[in-house]
Amino acid sequence: VQLVESGGGLVQPGGSLRLSCAASGFSSDAYSVGWFRQAPGKEREALSCITLRDGSTFYADSGKGRFTISRDNANYIVYLQMNNLNAEDTATYYCASDIIRRWCGPVISNYRYLDIWGQGTLVTVSS
Repeated sequence: VQLVESGGGLVQPGGSLRLSCAASGFSSDAYSVGWFRQAPGKEREALSCITLRDGSTFYADSGKGRFTISRDNANYIVYLQMNNLNAEDTATYYCASDIIRRWCGPVISNYRYLDIWGQGTLVTVSS
């Protein structure tokens, strides 16, 4: 299984970005994909997760309010729409999944142990 993020870049405060995570190699849609980020000098944190099969979503505290996760199952792409960005959102954003931890509960709560990570995409919020 491989995950590839895209869509990062430089955005002004108050702006929006949509990140994409293209997944390949899943044997079915019985998996979940989460979004995470790591700011310079800080620990990685969980943002949100979506189950591919039924689209059910979960948002961690850091992802509530301004972020929306969605999926395109036909193409196995997971999106993260980010609105009203500020400097504190500057970070490398990662999508991740796991062969064993298939549902959003364990994806979010045990994200440090997930075995499938993308390479990350950098988001910089600056004027």
